[in-house]
Amino acid sequence: MTVDEGKLNDFLGKAVGDLGAAMSATLILVGDRLGLYRELAKGGLTPAELAERTGTNERYVREWLGNQGAGGYVQFDASSGQWSLSPEQALCLTDPDGPVDMPGAYNIVEATFHALGHTLENFTSGSGMEWGEHHPCLFEGTERFFRAGYNAYLIESWLPALDGVVDKLQTGAKVADVGCGHGASTILMAKTYPNSEFIGYDYHAESVRVATEKAAAAGAANARFEVADASSYEGDGFDLIAFFDCLHDMGDPTGVSRHARQAIKDDGTAMIVEPFANDQVQDNLNPVGRVLYGASTQICVPVSLARNGPALGAQAGEARLRSVVVDGGGFTRFRRAAETPFNLVLEARP
Repeated sequence: MTVDEGKLNDFLGKAVGDLGAAMSATLILVGDRLGLYRELAKGGLTPAELAERTGTNERYVREWLGNQGAGGYVQFDASSGQWSLSPEQALCLTDPDGPVDMPGAYNIVEATFHALGHTLENFTSGSGMEWGEHHPCLFEGTERFFRAGYNAYLIESWLPALDGVVDKLQTGAKVADVGCGHGASTILMAKTYPNSEFIGYDYHAESVRVATEKAAAAGAANARFEVADASSYEGDGFDLIAFFDCLHDMGDPTGVSRHARQAIKDDGTAMIVEPFANDQVQDNLNPVGRVLYGASTQICVPVSLARNGPALGAQAGEARLRSVVVDGGGFTRFRRAAETPFNLVLEARP
């Protein structure tokens, strides 16, 4: 076998970059959980000052800053010896209510390491792993990471992209949020549209408990949550049924779609928010696809296979989702209403 030295060096450069990113993943969690990023966002600090403000050890902080600076996550001023965050870094690292929450994504990464033994077993047995079998950091991280996207897009662009939905929500609509998790999307919609009624359904009882607590803390009295499977919840007469980043996880996405068709009004709308994917594998071989295939391999596919499902995966693509919702689910109209680098927003009508 002949090795091209230039190609070898190119690959090694990429691999070393990936190794550095992987080695830094837990340190991003450290920066988030110990408040290091939040203090750096307030202005330049020396390692000793940062350690004093956060109640941490200066020697560890100094090494952490070196790692973060080498990765481009913090700024260093050699003349003053101070470290800080740029406005752009602060936006991504310190504001869980903002449009980007990168530390939340690293909670999801943490969960994949907790599940590594199960993942190895799945690869040899073909079995799955239920959502509730994961470490709780997955549930928190999923809420944090996706909530940021909802904060950025749901009210301002996704809902307005659906035909006539905002007018109904403003007047007073009945809405189901299926697979609601900790209720971030449900609560955001409920607070924005106080005249409407929102019901979040999830089969994971602990997530429903957390969602109920969060809704109460947010003052979202028009939102409630129930433990129910996506293909058997009892509510009906819905003006809007929403699926946020969850339909591809389902054990029976076709049955879920059929149930939604039965539960929705004849003039209602189903909003299906899914991870962004093109229909051809080769068109997803990019940085976003890499993240989503990684999460899908370790989280999404196992959840579906645990229930003997089709394992659509996080890169299912619009064409396959159309087949599930229209051909199998009984909806007759289906279109892409909006998109972001991380999401497809699909509208289905009876």
